Amino acid sequence: MCGTCGCGGAGDSGGGTRIAVPSADDGAPADGHTRDHAHDRTDGRAHGHDHPRPHAHVHPGDLDRPRGHPYGSPYEEDGSGPADRTPLPADRAFPEGPVRPGGHVPADTAGGVTVSVEERILAKNEDLAARNRSWLAAHGIVAVNLMSSPGAGKTTLLERTIRDLAGRRPVGVVEGDQETMLDADRIKRAGSPVVQVNTGAGCHLDAEMMHGALTALSPAAGSLILVENVGNLVCPALFDLGERSKVVIISVTEGTDKPLKYPYMFAGADLVVINKLDLLPYVDFDVARCTAYARSVNPDVRVLTVSATTGEGMDLWYDWVAGQY
Repeated sequence: MCGTCGCGGAGDSGGGTRIAVPSADDGAPADGHTRDHAHDRTDGRAHGHDHPRPHAHVHPGDLDRPRGHPYGSPYEEDGSGPADRTPLPADRAFPEGPVRPGGHVPADTAGGVTVSVEERILAKNEDLAARNRSWLAAHGIVAVNLMSSPGAGKTTLLERTIRDLAGRRPVGVVEGDQETMLDADRIKRAGSPVVQVNTGAGCHLDAEMMHGALTALSPAAGSLILVENVGNLVCPALFDLGERSKVVIISVTEGTDKPLKYPYMFAGADLVVINKLDLLPYVDFDVARCTAYARSVNPDVRVLTVSATTGEGMDLWYDWVAGQY
């Protein structure tokens, strides 16, 4: 089951979150980290999982307590990690306080106020998101959360953005998918540091996953962090990651009426990007009507039209990104 909103169904049987950095090859990891192994958890249970390929990784919730596990992140709470892992400088240390393992909300005490599970879960997420936001702001880092249906062209837009902004600004990427390192490998080839978050049965990223990804990524001050959320237009809208802005990407190969069918996603967006303009002559998509629908649920939202494939309109996207600093 999805550890946060419960919309999945695998749970400890294999659906847990995994955070990984793409490795250079598929050989055995240098640190001896085995592919099949189990982890103890602070809630008294344990979970096991296998890795499709060797990788250095961190686990959400593990980053603020000392563990004997040889994670690939340079971060060690007490600074006593392996000699080849340098702790982050003090001025880049992550926000104080423990991050609890995901998805566990204490029960109300007898006679207490009854609060819906959804409110409790989102309140926990918002607390963690606020810590992420404070840390990012303190280091002059702008994070942009990109959300869309599968296939809208997020990864292609990221690849072109990384190449076009090379030399202008450091760019890091947090990739969210249920499985595989495929998109992370594409981003790495484009030239950007990247961390892959595999959510298993989960359908979205949350603030705790973002915390783990940022710690593994260790971005430089002033970076642009582009977050490619898991592809769907429902649950990602509910979970604040601590980002500066939310961007919804829709392609002309989708329905013009998407903003009306998924109003919560579009209502919370700072920007709507209509992608794949190069395909517009071949499909039945009305840009003006889609724009009007988006503004019917979010009157102030800005709308850009681009083709990440040809580069048409991308300068407007870069201008918008620059305006976030």
